[in-house]
Amino acid sequence: MTTSTPAQPTRRLPVMYFCFLISVLVCWGFYISTLTDISVLTSRWAAALTMVFGSFIAGSSPEGSAAISYPVFTLLLKIPPPIARNFSFAIQSIGMTSASLLILGLRVRVDWNYIRYVTLGGVFGLVLGTYYIVPLISPVAAKLFFVSLWLSFGITLWRENQKATRRVVDTIDSFGRPDQIRLALFGLVGGVISSIFGTGINIFTFCLVTIYYRLNEKVATPSSVIIMTIETLLGFFLHAGVLGDFSQESFELWLACIPVVVFFAPLGAFVITKLPRQLIARLLYGILFVQFIGAILVIRPSAPQLLLCALTLGAGLGLFAYIARLRRTATG
Repeated sequence: MTTSTPAQPTRRLPVMYFCFLISVLVCWGFYISTLTDISVLTSRWAAALTMVFGSFIAGSSPEGSAAISYPVFTLLLKIPPPIARNFSFAIQSIGMTSASLLILGLRVRVDWNYIRYVTLGGVFGLVLGTYYIVPLISPVAAKLFFVSLWLSFGITLWRENQKATRRVVDTIDSFGRPDQIRLALFGLVGGVISSIFGTGINIFTFCLVTIYYRLNEKVATPSSVIIMTIETLLGFFLHAGVLGDFSQESFELWLACIPVVVFFAPLGAFVITKLPRQLIARLLYGILFVQFIGAILVIRPSAPQLLLCALTLGAGLGLFAYIARLRRTATG
């Protein structure tokens, strides 16, 4: 009897990513060559430096780059929130697309049911939030609310991962109509969140699939990157093509950061494929904690705003602890 040697896996070359990379750099380089004054780039060095970290985190975690750029731009660089939000959509259309094409090219495992139904709800949520919610929201209060909520999720996920018996799955099995509705509804709310900050649907729905569905963080993270890519392309189109409020300042910031994010976002997506699940989870805990502390230090909230943080943190811990205790049935 002869035994055949198992075939070695073929090397996966992310052709789509390289084509996109070359196209972006050629178009960017051609446009820059037409400018008589490139101070528009050098004067935005702080934004480009911010996006080195922001785009890497966007590719390697369920946090979009706006989770870094939005607070830095609005609170440190004193850029108006609408400009920072529109920039976030624009720059993520490059960085997140790059990361997603690398994920698809390398055939990184994702959950397509998660992506499909969250995106469906997210489209409606983004449009709803853009037209009807954003004009009513105080950016500072909203930022404190959401960093507090994300911190409560990080604490809950950390507690869950301390359990030696915690079981994770690589796909949402026995996927039925209740799951479709649940993911679409979370996508709807996440889309509204993204309409305010330029990111949010990815981390909000990541909370659900990792806590309730016990989806492996190693699968949920690249899935959330693809979700945010679709959402950000729609957001960019809404503001630049429909509403027409994509300002010159947003454009200059975008132009300065394109050559940064086209490399660092996919680099983050590549690094995440090499890390074990527990290390990915620890990375996320750290990001959420630093994000919360950074917001507190920069915003310096008043007593009522601190109370909002405390109430949100407490309510979030209760909500996510309840979700974690639920036991999903085979029918959802």
